[in-house]
Amino acid sequence: MTLPAHLGSTARRVANVLRSRGPRTRAELIGLTGLSRPTVSAALADLTNAGLLTEEAAQTGPAGGRPATVFRLARGAGLAVGVDIGRRHVRVAVADLGHHVLVDYPAVLDLDADDYPESALDAAARQVDAALDAVGADRSEVVGVGLSIFAPLTRTGRIGSPALLPAWADLLPEEELAGRLQLPVRADNDANLGALGEYVWGAGQQSADLVYVKVATGIGAGIVLDGRLYRGFSGTAGELGHITLDARGPVCRCGNRGCVELSAGGRALLRHARITHPQLDSLVELVDLATLGDPGCRRLLADAGRQLGFALGALLNLINPERIVVGGELGAATELLLDPMRGGLADTAMAAAAAAAEVVPAQLGAQASALGGVALALGVDRAA
Repeated sequence: MTLPAHLGSTARRVANVLRSRGPRTRAELIGLTGLSRPTVSAALADLTNAGLLTEEAAQTGPAGGRPATVFRLARGAGLAVGVDIGRRHVRVAVADLGHHVLVDYPAVLDLDADDYPESALDAAARQVDAALDAVGADRSEVVGVGLSIFAPLTRTGRIGSPALLPAWADLLPEEELAGRLQLPVRADNDANLGALGEYVWGAGQQSADLVYVKVATGIGAGIVLDGRLYRGFSGTAGELGHITLDARGPVCRCGNRGCVELSAGGRALLRHARITHPQLDSLVELVDLATLGDPGCRRLLADAGRQLGFALGALLNLINPERIVVGGELGAATELLLDPMRGGLADTAMAAAAAAAEVVPAQLGAQASALGGVALALGVDRAA
């Protein structure tokens, strides 16, 4: 965010907390910044006078008292952009620094991002300009871009498992997009950013310890611990789809055997479903058939949910999250997938951990990773 030169360090400190944490009361800002009440009040006055701050009544206040005033960064403070590059789509979202989502721009479809990364990145740059134009803005107002990629990324910004995406192996996605947009870009994988999106705007709100499971063509997990995104030492934490369930099972595309993805991932489910439904084209169609009562498709989803539950049970025993949020294309199957998943969890997790973890469907659907990109650009992942 570019603040006027005359603003002091305390105003900048308060503004940075509002950018990463979203709207806050005066009392919350005092606690988060460690500054005194008069100092915070002076900083808020400076930001207001500079046209960078708005005030509104909190939705809830003390019983019998006036609702507290909530401070939010105004649109004039800048915009944050989220970009989600999937295997067959590019989606863009734009928000102001006050955490107001201004637009979730319709996705470009029918891409082949697996094999043609340059084309996907070009499409992403075009979509960013189109989304900004839709809200009457341009790149000069953007303070940062968060990029979601459909593969694990290391802390150096490279694809964490080049065998999964050989065409991307020699690229640094955030540098590639930054060069096209001439804007600062930070990149992460789609499951991590789905977790951030749900944490800020979706089913993960008010939950400081959560696991977001993206169940689609592949399977990944984003982990938020104590309000922070957990990436692991090399940056590839959360590869739930490549946990081995059967050490003597078939070889996975990652090189290991018996991975969760081979029994519960979208590729495997479509392959089995096409035995009786050869015309089946997508996971959305598979879920629709199951919802309408097709016994084979229902069984496929039930078995997938149980296998996922087995893998998640080990994760629950290790990190003991408060909430598991299930999204992705198969996440739309809701209870057809979630009930068997809960059963698998109960069979493999310690009773206390399984009882404490609430398993819920995601709320953001296909928007999750793009909105997570917005959260990344806002610095939500860096907030303590």
